[in-house]
Amino acid sequence: METRTLSSPPALWPALLRGALASPVRRRRLRDDAAAPATRLVLAEAVVVPERLTAYTHECGFPGTGPLPITYPHVLGFPLAMRLMADRTFPLPVLGLVHTRIAITQHHRLLPADRPEISVYTAGTAPHRRGTEVTLATEARLGGELVWESRSAYLSRHTRSTDAPGAPSAPRTPLPPTAVRARWPLAADLGRRYGAASGDRNPIHLFAATARAFGFPRAVAHGMWTFARCLAEQPDPGGPRYAEAEFKAPVLLPGTVEYAVREDAGVFELRDPRDGRVHLTGRTATSAPPA
Repeated sequence: METRTLSSPPALWPALLRGALASPVRRRRLRDDAAAPATRLVLAEAVVVPERLTAYTHECGFPGTGPLPITYPHVLGFPLAMRLMADRTFPLPVLGLVHTRIAITQHHRLLPADRPEISVYTAGTAPHRRGTEVTLATEARLGGELVWESRSAYLSRHTRSTDAPGAPSAPRTPLPPTAVRARWPLAADLGRRYGAASGDRNPIHLFAATARAFGFPRAVAHGMWTFARCLAEQPDPGGPRYAEAEFKAPVLLPGTVEYAVREDAGVFELRDPRDGRVHLTGRTATSAPPA
């Protein structure tokens, strides 16, 4: 695998623009056997900007002091992920990619003063009944030691050829019943506020007009905000931690969601209080489940 080391985080808007411009061409050339690029992007030292961290913890509900939130290294790695997806070797169109799930393993907590090495690479592509799924891996290291890692799956929806129909997603164990613990009203500008704090200013999250251009009736909350907001409600075990989530349905803004949890099983949900529609399901534990 080729490694490209960067001295500073890549700018997000140029990467998003390149990815957007290349998307129509990639969509026309999309193949069932789309291969993952053999490239790893590395940022030698990721610096936490205090003002951005403060805004992030405020928007997500994490404590304003202490170690970094378990989801924050994902924010540090996001510019690299966008750069990787905008690269000409990336086979899938960036526009229309749907974040379907994420799994995070925190081996050691990071502090705001730490300057971890962040690396992002494509862990693989796989056929999906609705198209092609790509998995991006993000890793954080201190002094060469792996302290944090995640795997994020993104789905590119397209019609597959008849001779390669694509396997359905692996069945998941049903979650045990959960009890509602909180109800959160979400303002229309949540996507803009979280986008400013995280750097993810995807147009679908900003305004109703920009979201409608991509098929949504209103702006959509960031999936990573919904995940982080749920985790912020849970006690921090103070050491190694595992968290995963599946993004089931978009959260339209403005709106209201219910946070439900069953602490003895380590599971949680985010759902619509009107009809019970599930937006997100997740699990937490002190260690990752067996592979």
